[in-house]
Amino acid sequence: MHQKQYSNNENYYDYAAVFIFSDFIIVPLLMGIISAFFWRGLGWKGSHYLIWSCINTFVAILASAVFLKEGIICLLIISPLIWAFIISGAFTGRAMFYRRNNTLNVSVLGILFLIFIGDLFSKHEYTNMVSDTMVINAPVEKVWQYVVEYEPIKQEEKYWLFKVGMPSPVQSTVDGHCVGAGRKCIFSNGYVFEEKMIVYKPNEDLTFDIVEQPRDPEIMGHIDILRGQFILKDNGDGTTTLIGNSWYKLYVFPVWYFDIWSESITRNVHLRVMEHIKVLSEKNV
Repeated sequence: MHQKQYSNNENYYDYAAVFIFSDFIIVPLLMGIISAFFWRGLGWKGSHYLIWSCINTFVAILASAVFLKEGIICLLIISPLIWAFIISGAFTGRAMFYRRNNTLNVSVLGILFLIFIGDLFSKHEYTNMVSDTMVINAPVEKVWQYVVEYEPIKQEEKYWLFKVGMPSPVQSTVDGHCVGAGRKCIFSNGYVFEEKMIVYKPNEDLTFDIVEQPRDPEIMGHIDILRGQFILKDNGDGTTTLIGNSWYKLYVFPVWYFDIWSESITRNVHLRVMEHIKVLSEKNV
C-alpha cells in the first residue's frame, strides 16, 4: 500500500490527532467502571472481574484497529496500558457499587471528569534525544565513509519488534558530500526518510535534519523524527568512538509510558546501523 509522506514543514495536526492521556487512561478506567456497574448484581468474585476485563481489553483493542486504524505494532504497544487501566477501573467500580457509597461514586467520577477536561485543554508537547555510543576497532577515516552512507544491512534482526514486522533500517545513501546535500535512510518495508545534511565535518560530525518521513498506522504515525547525528572521536590508538544521537517529538501521551517504547525503538535503530558500520569498518583492518 502506498503511504503518503509529509514534510516537517507541514502541520502534522492536519493529518492525525494527538492521542492524549485521556485516550489511554481515563477512557479505559471509565470502561472498567461502567462494566462494573452492569456486573454489580451478579455476585462475581475478583477472578470474574479479571477475566471479563481481559475480554473488554480485547474488544477495546479491536475497536482501536477498526476505528482508529491502528496497526499491529501500535496495538502491541498500547495493549498493556489499556489492559491495566480497564482492570483498575473494573475493581474501582466494584468497590464503588458494592458499598453503594454515592459520595464515593460522585467523587471518583468527578475527579476523572476534571482530569479529562484538564488534559483535553492542556498543551501536549514533548521532545527527547536518545544517544548511543560504540567503540569501533578501526581508524576514524575508515569509519567515516560508512557513517555517511552504507551498503544494505544483511544481518539478522535482533530486536523483537523488528522481528514481528516493525520496519528496520536497511541502507543509507547521499546525493553529495557537503552541507546541504540530501541523504536517504531506507527502511525494510521501502519507507524512506528524506534527510538534509546540516553539518558535514569529515571524520568528526555528520548532522542531518529529517525533511520528509513516512506516515503509517504504526508507531511512525505518532512520532516525528526531527534530527539525527553521528559524532566520531579518534581515540588515538587506532580505534574510533562512534556516537549516534536522534531527536524526536511524540504525539501520543502519557509520556511516561510511550517514551519507554520510543527510546527503545530509537536505540535499536541506532544499534542496528552502528553495528553494521562497525562490521564494515573492521573488515580487513
